[in-house]
Amino acid sequence: MALKGNLRDFSVTQLLNLINLARKTGTLSLESSGAAAWVSFRDGKLIYAQLGNEDASLTGVLAKTGTITTQQAQVIKTRAGERPDKEIGILLINAGYLTQQTILASIRQHILDIVYQLFTWGEGFFRFDAELLPPEDRITIRLDLEDIIIQGSRLLKESEQLQEEIPNLDMALDFVERPGANIRDVNLSVEEWRVVSYINPKNTIRQIARANKMSDLEIRRIVFGLLQAGLVDIVRPVGMPLPAGAKQLPPVDRKQQSSLVNRLIQRVRSL
Repeated sequence: MALKGNLRDFSVTQLLNLINLARKTGTLSLESSGAAAWVSFRDGKLIYAQLGNEDASLTGVLAKTGTITTQQAQVIKTRAGERPDKEIGILLINAGYLTQQTILASIRQHILDIVYQLFTWGEGFFRFDAELLPPEDRITIRLDLEDIIIQGSRLLKESEQLQEEIPNLDMALDFVERPGANIRDVNLSVEEWRVVSYINPKNTIRQIARANKMSDLEIRRIVFGLLQAGLVDIVRPVGMPLPAGAKQLPPVDRKQQSSLVNRLIQRVRSL
């Protein structure tokens, strides 16, 4: 008989602890806010994960983790035809295209990315089916749950803190105008540059996240860093109606704002 319940009563952390301590074999299915995920275990070890309708094939995983490009994935799929993942993996290794270590590292990263997202799921339902395992053609690996639970709990705490700082992802971003400031002089990561390229009062933070295939935690982390660096402001998206009873603020006079900032700087220096 399957174990099932509500995530309000049993958190993902508690479920993983139970599976780990009881050394369970089977698949944990979760549903939350229209999203679904399946996580499989063997003797209490994490072996497989799939999120919704995402392409869980080997080529899909390799593309998602950036090991190969989308175009390369399509070429491999076309040439491989209906071959199972394990056979495709062997072909890629024998052809010298990828190493076994690279393939396994990509699968590991893919599984962890999914499971860490699940720690933030506080609403929804779960079901654990004992002895139910992923399709035989899928490549599985064995990961200890102890470190995953610890890291997932840390990410959950970070997510809660960032959600307090940036509660509404339907707001937009705009660059802060500072005299002499140039964002090209700032050392940003590849992910941060991708976000920066979409910054426009017309684009919401949520839209930017979807365009870059980022989770809510990832986009909040990057936006928070940009805010702390003083590079961007959170603004109302173009076209968003004001709340009932709110008054329209007059447009900012950039020259007056710049002059005020300079005067404040001079005042601080004179203290």
